[in-house]
Amino acid sequence: MAPVADPSLEKLEAIIKETLASTSDPKLKEKLTRAQELVNTASIRSKGVLNKFALDGQVAVVTGGGQGIGRSIAHALGEAGAKVAIADLDLSRAETVAAELESKGISSLAIKVDVSKKQECEEMVQKILSKFGDLHIGVNNAGIVMNSDSEDTSEREWTTTMAVNLNGAFYCCQAEAKHMLKKGYGRIINTASMSAIVVNHPQKQVAYNASKAAVVQMTRTLGTEWCDRGVTVNSISPGYTDTELTRAEKLVTLRNMWSNDTPMKRLADVEDLVGGVLYFTSQLANFTTGFNLVMDGGFTCW
Repeated sequence: MAPVADPSLEKLEAIIKETLASTSDPKLKEKLTRAQELVNTASIRSKGVLNKFALDGQVAVVTGGGQGIGRSIAHALGEAGAKVAIADLDLSRAETVAAELESKGISSLAIKVDVSKKQECEEMVQKILSKFGDLHIGVNNAGIVMNSDSEDTSEREWTTTMAVNLNGAFYCCQAEAKHMLKKGYGRIINTASMSAIVVNHPQKQVAYNASKAAVVQMTRTLGTEWCDRGVTVNSISPGYTDTELTRAEKLVTLRNMWSNDTPMKRLADVEDLVGGVLYFTSQLANFTTGFNLVMDGGFTCW
């Protein structure tokens, strides 16, 4: 876990105290006293509520981190102080985001992973441990969506959707937890969807909706099973979100419909979603597990 106080401030405070005790120069004492007041103020702030969101010294992984919501979450975790592994089916996308983080001074790692394969999820965690030596946060965000009339939904569409959205999320949770449970601390966040709660329209997506509903129930189950051993599991359920995928020209009509059906009359920006993840990773969420946070602009209220 991230330290409550800044160790550099504690060292500086100790040096000031030691120097004050050893000097008889009144002008130097006056300057040191002023410095001590400034350090005390900074120390109070470093122990304040905002510091409880700090992730200094922690290691995170974000699957599906090469674009969209995952990319935004990766940046947010890195800016909060974490080292971040970007895992994606497309290695070039993962490498691009990792480079973005490195340009900010954030330690990162790009990993190619197909989350539908259990062994690759386990290998992903091992690569993170080899690079960073630990893993504190797992954000299982990789997912796919396909549309079809339910009576025409193919076996391939059903099994592929479940393999990525549900099986993949579970395989990642399992691989992450095996390490986290050993050390008695971990934060796992799964990306579900408001589709777990409502039936989307006019597009038809029975496989996606069923997979996301299962992710929410899986999250509740794991969140209660592992919490007494220090590992919490929660989920976020975004509404319609403005990403590279939803900006496709063929979706213009649907985007307008989605916006009109949302009380806020717009799609979510990816930045609108990171606060929930940061809360779940923070010390303020120590008593929160098995919870599904819906961030949908009010969509599910109507």
